[in-house]
Amino acid sequence: MSFEHTVLLDAPIDEVFAWHERRGALLRLLPPWQPMRAVREASSIADGHAILGLPGGLRWRAQHLVDEYDPPHRFVDERISDGIATLPALLSGPWRHEHVFTEESASTTRLTDRVHTAVPGTLLRSTFRYRHRQLADDLASHTSARAAGLAPSVVAVSGASGMVGSQLCAFLTTGGHRVIRLVRHDPRSRDERRWDPDAPAADLLDGVDAVIHLAGAPIAGRFTDRHRAAVRDSRVGPTRRLADAAVGATDGPTVFISASAIGFYGHERPDETLDESAASGDDFLADVVRSWEEATAPAAQGGLRTVQVRTGIVQSPRGGTLQIQRPLFTAGLGGRLGSGKQVLSWIDLDDLVDVYHRALYDADLSGPVNATAPEPVTGTEYAKTLASVLRRPALLPTPALGPRLILGDQGARELALADQRAVPAALADRGHRFRRGSLEACLRHQLGRMH
Repeated sequence: MSFEHTVLLDAPIDEVFAWHERRGALLRLLPPWQPMRAVREASSIADGHAILGLPGGLRWRAQHLVDEYDPPHRFVDERISDGIATLPALLSGPWRHEHVFTEESASTTRLTDRVHTAVPGTLLRSTFRYRHRQLADDLASHTSARAAGLAPSVVAVSGASGMVGSQLCAFLTTGGHRVIRLVRHDPRSRDERRWDPDAPAADLLDGVDAVIHLAGAPIAGRFTDRHRAAVRDSRVGPTRRLADAAVGATDGPTVFISASAIGFYGHERPDETLDESAASGDDFLADVVRSWEEATAPAAQGGLRTVQVRTGIVQSPRGGTLQIQRPLFTAGLGGRLGSGKQVLSWIDLDDLVDVYHRALYDADLSGPVNATAPEPVTGTEYAKTLASVLRRPALLPTPALGPRLILGDQGARELALADQRAVPAALADRGHRFRRGSLEACLRHQLGRMH
């Protein structure tokens, strides 16, 4: 049985093929709703070996075939067996995947994926629609960045293993940039540098063009004294010390980009529209975020263009609220949270990646930037949209008591039940294009439920 899916891409054939050859391509193409992860990416699409992880410790292995490697027109991989018959029957059969690239014009390429497998095409269609849409959007983002003057760069990234960091790093490397991951362990490759948040090495950022600082302890949790200390201490001091290191580096960065959060505005801002000029709130998270942003001051004072990315509620089944709510709604047990009147300022994971990318090259972007979709929704609207995408009812509202039992009173108030209508005014002023500006489009893409 064979399955075929094709897409016309607005990019030259050499560029499209090169994207697939670079580190990060597998991660960018893995559908987030599927229960698999990249254990090992092939070192080469000519003859490399890739491993995907499945639930229960199972492994799915693919070998690239050197005899069928024909750049920039074709490469092929096949599933190989490790002799242990543990995979489900549907996945343990033959799998041959042919990637065929055809030059339609000097600036357009047709990519055709042909898969020979026992897996029914109806089960593959959503995967390849996702892959092709993801590839087309990534190529378009890189084309726009080059047109704006972004050359291949060396970018240091902290928090590179997190949900946002892993996708951002993969996006940058497939686009031809070199990413230096700032890690806590001993470096395992030339693209890692050991980073001590309490005392960064003087040469940590030597030879780096830009810094993207994402690291910080998870905010979600019961707001105990210990949790509050971890949230604050993992952000404020390390950010200030990393900013100092950036200024003192030899041949160091000219751009310092730090994660931030719309928690800056406080949890209760009903009937207000919050752009980047809005005043800070007065609760715990607002105080932490304010101090976190102020900690980037050494970079700005040292002459680096400095950006604070105030992130909304990130939408991906790989983490955050959608990861928690998806199984509940799939089981028909979903509904609005609390009153449902609170406004949720959300953003698609790939749109957040694009915001960090824009911060690298847009010289007019500095200071706080709201990384939120242009269409916030109420809690009720969110529940109805998610239920509609999953074709399930949304009949079982969760009272405010539910989040309080998990997060405590303060955590529920400042996280789960926060009411914040944050709008991306700074991005709108720059004419920024969102991949998925509506919640329905975002959820359909992230959950593989396109029409």
